[in-house]
Amino acid sequence: MFHLITVGGGAAGFFGSITAAENGAENVLMLEKSPKLLTKVKISGGGRCNVTHHCFDPKALSKFYPRGEKSLIGPLHRWGAQDTVDWFQSRGVELKTEADGRMFPVTDDSQTVIDCLMQAAHSAGVQIETSNGVKSIIPLEENQPDGARFLVHTDKGESHRARCVLIATGGTRLTAGAKLAEQLGHTLEPPVPSLFTFKIDHPLIKDLPGLSVTETHVSIENTKLKAEGPLLITHWGLSGPGILRLSAWGARELESIQYQCTLHVNWLPHTDAAQRISQLRNEWGKRQLSTRCPFDAIPKRLWAKMLETAQIPPQQTWAQLPKNQAHTLSQLINHCKLPVQGKSLNKDEFVTAGGVLLNEINLKTMQSKRCPGLYFAGEVMNVDGITGGFNFQNAWMSGHHAGDAIATDYPL
Repeated sequence: MFHLITVGGGAAGFFGSITAAENGAENVLMLEKSPKLLTKVKISGGGRCNVTHHCFDPKALSKFYPRGEKSLIGPLHRWGAQDTVDWFQSRGVELKTEADGRMFPVTDDSQTVIDCLMQAAHSAGVQIETSNGVKSIIPLEENQPDGARFLVHTDKGESHRARCVLIATGGTRLTAGAKLAEQLGHTLEPPVPSLFTFKIDHPLIKDLPGLSVTETHVSIENTKLKAEGPLLITHWGLSGPGILRLSAWGARELESIQYQCTLHVNWLPHTDAAQRISQLRNEWGKRQLSTRCPFDAIPKRLWAKMLETAQIPPQQTWAQLPKNQAHTLSQLINHCKLPVQGKSLNKDEFVTAGGVLLNEINLKTMQSKRCPGLYFAGEVMNVDGITGGFNFQNAWMSGHHAGDAIATDYPL
């Protein structure tokens, strides 16, 4: 009989299993359906692993979660970003903070984090099986002689008795963990994608993949959705933290309109482009607009596209710039409108909004309120964060609380 069977070999599953085993749980088994473990950890942050975020105030940290914000304040008080930093540091993984608050291993290599988790699991005696998912979890009658509460059936045809089960299967669009939760009496918030990029076909950004603007404001027309942050022009449209934040906060609203909308971009939110262009007509009178971009934050090639889109010829001087073209140019800078024609998956992030309703989970222990001995951790719950290390922080936090509670969950 296993004290704990964890379903899912990702960040939350590892942290829950390790915590339980290190705190005294014997016979811990982790089952992963795919051949590989910790796949999100491997590719996140461009292969560097954005472990957490440099925000050590629980209430402030909770505001980075479009789903789960208020509910997470208490759990984050008990295991916050500083606890995550300390945990990894105590195991030899030093983290560094980048300008935007994201925290990475100093090695800039996600394998450092993977090796740490694998070593911790091994040292704690966690048994791990890959290519072996869970088909069903059957609750047993109470007061079993060995204290088991569940019979767990695997894809390989095995049957295991378990005192506790931790479901940590990740986003519910993959359905495995969602189906198991439903079978055990839980309600699911329907899943929709979060953290995606926008498909945009527009002359202004055509043929400019790889260009970025460091500080922008973006919003969706006819909604209250808005965000700020860097923008990255891609082969298919726009990405970058600004777009990913917008997609996270607007996950459900954007899904309801089938990702067809108008995106407003302010490329220079702290500059009044119309006023500056008026000044330049006097200051740079004889200079051609095409010779130099007067705004340091706008890349030269994007500036050239703005001139082209405003139908301003290369030889046009500032002094002779017609008012209508000056207005068009200022609008492109401060009030640019781009048609969004769909979404694309961001290669570094794949997050789902939706999952097991939080009011059905005891957030002190992550135990189900409907099925004793059943626990949840990570994205299978109706919690998701914006880009920046927040989804991993939720995985570590919820995995820790679940594992801690499971370790003391013994038969009466």
